[in-house]
Amino acid sequence: MKPVNEIFYSLQGEGRQAGRPAVFVRFSGCNLRCPFCDTDFAQHEMMTDEQILAEVQTYPSKLVILTGGEPALYVDEPLVRLLHHNGYTIAIETNGTRPLLPGIDWVTVSPKEEWQEHAEVVVEQCNELKVVYTGQDVSRYLQIRADYYCLQPCDTGDEQTNLKLRSEAVEYCLQHPKWMLSLQLHKILHLR
Repeated sequence: MKPVNEIFYSLQGEGRQAGRPAVFVRFSGCNLRCPFCDTDFAQHEMMTDEQILAEVQTYPSKLVILTGGEPALYVDEPLVRLLHHNGYTIAIETNGTRPLLPGIDWVTVSPKEEWQEHAEVVVEQCNELKVVYTGQDVSRYLQIRADYYCLQPCDTGDEQTNLKLRSEAVEYCLQHPKWMLSLQLHKILHLR
């Protein structure tokens, strides 16, 4: 049994795969407590892998994004095997503080070391490194091997601050073309 906050169908709102239709499986619970987290950890339903699959199968996309909270706390070999056996491509959005199982098709690591003690990234390689930008020096994250490096301005809830962070992130990407800008498309379009 796994604590599932929600399962829903939408467009991927962030990073390299922004705009792709996907089924999101949001797990409840995390080993960190970031100030900008948008997950209500108190709300969840305990589900078996088969129940998760049954809900995922009600949607047309074959892309499943495992997110949270921290999905690496709950994603195990039986769930990965079950999803693959049923034709799904599996992506995971993780803070990178826990080792990942082999067999996950797309790994997005979003480090949280800026906001939490003991949040060192242990995942050494990923498809996409997505850094939430609040004005910090992001060059140190280049030590993590990634196919793509994404800089995502933090949504602080204050429009003036958000505008400043977006402008700085754009300028940083222009000066450091290894990085690409990642905007939260789902927030811009008011999607779930």
